[in-house]
Amino acid sequence: MFTVVKFCGSEPARDCGGSGNLTVGCNTVIASRLTPTGIARFLLLGAALLLSACASRAPLPEQTPDLPLPLQLHIQRLQDDQRLDWVLVIQREGPGIRWSMMDLLGIPQARQKLVDGEWHADGLLPPNPEARELFAALMFALTPKDQLQGHYPLAWQHGAQRSLPEHWDVRYAQPMNFELTLPKGPKYQVTPLSGDTP
Repeated sequence: MFTVVKFCGSEPARDCGGSGNLTVGCNTVIASRLTPTGIARFLLLGAALLLSACASRAPLPEQTPDLPLPLQLHIQRLQDDQRLDWVLVIQREGPGIRWSMMDLLGIPQARQKLVDGEWHADGLLPPNPEARELFAALMFALTPKDQLQGHYPLAWQHGAQRSLPEHWDVRYAQPMNFELTLPKGPKYQVTPLSGDTP
C-alpha cells in the first residue's frame, strides 16, 4: 500500500552508488497510495488495537485503598495440574506501594511500584504482565469491604464471595486467606506468610 522512492538530488537512488551504498545526500520520500476506503480500514484497525489494549489492562482504582501494610503473602499459582509457589511482600514506600515477588529460593520474579494509579518498573527485572495483573487483582481482593464500592463501583460482594465482573472472582476463607480466579488465566491460593512456607 506504500511505495518508497529514494532520490539523490533529482536522480533516483539506484543511480547513486548502488542499492546498498546510498550517500548521505539521498532523501527518502514515501508516497502513499491509500484510497479513502484504505484509510478508513487503517483507522478502524488502529482504533480496535487501541481499545483492545485498554480493555486488556487490569483495572486500578482512582485512589489506592487503605491496605493493611506491610504484608507478606504466600501465593500458589494453580493451572493445568501445575503449582508454582511465590512469596509476595507488599509495603509502602514514599507516595507509592512496592510489590516484590520471589520464588521460594528468594530469586526475584517481579517488582513493581504503584504510584498515583500507575505501575512503574522497580529494578532491572524484565516486564511481567501476569504479575502486574496479579498485583492489581490482589489489591482488589485486599481492599477492605467498607471501601470496596468507593474504589471499585462495578464490584459486588455477597458473604465470602467478591467479584469484579469480567476480571476477578474472590472466595474468602478468612480476610487474608482466599482463592483468586481470573476468567482466562490461572487460579491463585493466597494465604498470610507464617514462619514456614509449604
